[in-house]
Amino acid sequence: MTEILILKTGALGDVLRTTSILPGLHARYPQARVTWVTAPGAVDLVQGHPQVARTLSLRPDDAEGAQRLGRELGSQWDRVISLDDELPLCALATTLADPTARPGVLSGAWLREDGERAYTPDVGPWFDMGLLSVHGKARADELKVENTESHAAIYARMLGIELGEPELPLGAAAEAFGARFRARHGVDGSRLWIGLNTGSGGRWESKKLSVERTVELARTLDGGSPQGLGFVLLGGPEERERNEAIGAALGTGLRWVDAGTDNGLLDFAAIIDGLDLLITSDSLALHVAVARRVPVLAFFAPTSAAEIELYGRGEKVWSTSADYCSYARDADTSTLTVERLVPPAIELLGARARARSGPSGAGA
Repeated sequence: MTEILILKTGALGDVLRTTSILPGLHARYPQARVTWVTAPGAVDLVQGHPQVARTLSLRPDDAEGAQRLGRELGSQWDRVISLDDELPLCALATTLADPTARPGVLSGAWLREDGERAYTPDVGPWFDMGLLSVHGKARADELKVENTESHAAIYARMLGIELGEPELPLGAAAEAFGARFRARHGVDGSRLWIGLNTGSGGRWESKKLSVERTVELARTLDGGSPQGLGFVLLGGPEERERNEAIGAALGTGLRWVDAGTDNGLLDFAAIIDGLDLLITSDSLALHVAVARRVPVLAFFAPTSAAEIELYGRGEKVWSTSADYCSYARDADTSTLTVERLVPPAIELLGARARARSGPSGAGA
């Protein structure tokens, strides 16, 4: 038995996409038993995964909790993969697998004897582009822009494993919720249904597509479809008023459903699971769609499109403005136009329609 501990909290989407390392770890260590430590809000994204034996929760800023967990977990680990840069988590990684005392066990961030955070050389491909970069922030930002590899590919290369895909099992309760949602709102095979997740919460204004552009996009796509399309408005609590404005602008001329903004994580995933296409910002919904194998059209302005792996089931459109991938909260989104978004959306919808019809060409 190979005991592997993964320390990964952070943003929900980052946690979910990191599950892409699990197939490769199990292939490299056939007798692996994986324990994953993540933030309380992300537990549902990990604990149902068939390749995770145990899931533990820890707030990344909880220094006392990290110390307590370190005492509980002990030094039984054959591999510790530490993918966060918060001080308590670096200290926890060092407690469990100090690289100066147990070389080769830890891959990732840790705490040196002088109290400074560092990372092991093998994870340089990722951490060199982050806050702990040995090259300094300016060069780290340059490396971020220059990078052409996806997050999944970088992690696979630095851990010495095969490229894998993220996975998010729904569970019986969420599957039942999704079935009820589709039945209640008529989200069925009579038309193609597109999820619109064009907000990004309250933090990243420059990740969003404006309400007006979202409405124009929906109307343009619907107008080009002889059978008509259906739209599902998606988002979190910060998108409630925004989605109400989108719905009001769509009016009665289009078929649309407001999915609500207070769904649990797995219920939210179950709604996405019933879509034919998700059009989304760089957000949790994007990673849910990838993990549920739902076709996706994703757009990017302040963040890196290259980091996102779609596994051949989607398309990416990114800003052509000078501040693309600058991680600026006011990045220019003006080049994310309807004219650029419509062609890949039509291509993805066409592929979905053909897949539905089957090899005989008969309607499903």
